[in-house]
Amino acid sequence: MDYRLVDRLPTVEEFVAVTSAVGWADAYDPAAIPASLAASLHAVVAVEGDRVVGLGRLVGDGAIYYYLQDLAVLPERQRRGVGAAILARLEEWIAGRASPRTFVGLFAAGTSVSLYRRFGYAVHDGMTGMFRVGPYR
Repeated sequence: MDYRLVDRLPTVEEFVAVTSAVGWADAYDPAAIPASLAASLHAVVAVEGDRVVGLGRLVGDGAIYYYLQDLAVLPERQRRGVGAAILARLEEWIAGRASPRTFVGLFAAGTSVSLYRRFGYAVHDGMTGMFRVGPYR
């Protein structure tokens, strides 16, 4: 597989294509995608030919807190190093801005846990990941 990493936001169409392919279509309100992408701190896409096959995105305050919001690779391109390459690029971007006590968080599911562990992410005693999904209206 021949792909290149590009430091840019995915388009709405690219975001929907990749995240839908990994089963996230019901995880977000499609109408909110443009604003959500625009509020990102940084993003990386993996491009094969003219098609985005993976993406990663950071959100946060850009100073102390960073959150790896999305890391998704098309199922037929998974387990080939694309996700690790995207994560490494995002980690490089954070490292160029990080303070000594920078906090980087994420939610991991299924087999992705092993990828994040390779990069030093771990469950920490005394901290519990929690979230709430609407409705807010």
